Amino acid sequence: MSQNLVDLPIDSTLLDPLDAAITQMETCLTGLISLTPEQRRGLMKMGEKSEAFCRAALNVAQQHSGIMARDFDIDAFQRDQQTLDLLRPRILRIAHLYQRAMDTEMALGSDQMVAALEVYGALKVAGKGKSLDEARRSLASRWRVSTQAADDVPAGPQSD
Repeated sequence: MSQNLVDLPIDSTLLDPLDAAITQMETCLTGLISLTPEQRRGLMKMGEKSEAFCRAALNVAQQHSGIMARDFDIDAFQRDQQTLDLLRPRILRIAHLYQRAMDTEMALGSDQMVAALEVYGALKVAGKGKSLDEARRSLASRWRVSTQAADDVPAGPQSD
């Protein structure tokens, strides 16, 4: 194999505690919500500049609670801010782990494609026999397009 970006043996000794940890995270975070794409589009978003505005507004609301409408829930406003402050570092850690997992998945897929193309190339060169011809035709079906010959394989890395 000319490429091996990742060599990560995984078995039940790794998967069982990993699955338990994921279950524990899901259990701890049952309060997380799911939004529809329409809800996401319709929400007012808080960016970096808006975050400073929100923190200042919370401070003003706490210091001058008498100017707020009676049904304005300052405590809920404060809880949302505290929850955001506590959750955000964990979200960053999870996002970093997720990105590493996605990069590993991509590298594993690339390793697989490079190795498979090497096998296919070897079949095209050395595969002169009924059983090898069948295997070559089977692998060639991946690249078959109505205007493309069965043996045409792109020269560079591809994805689908």
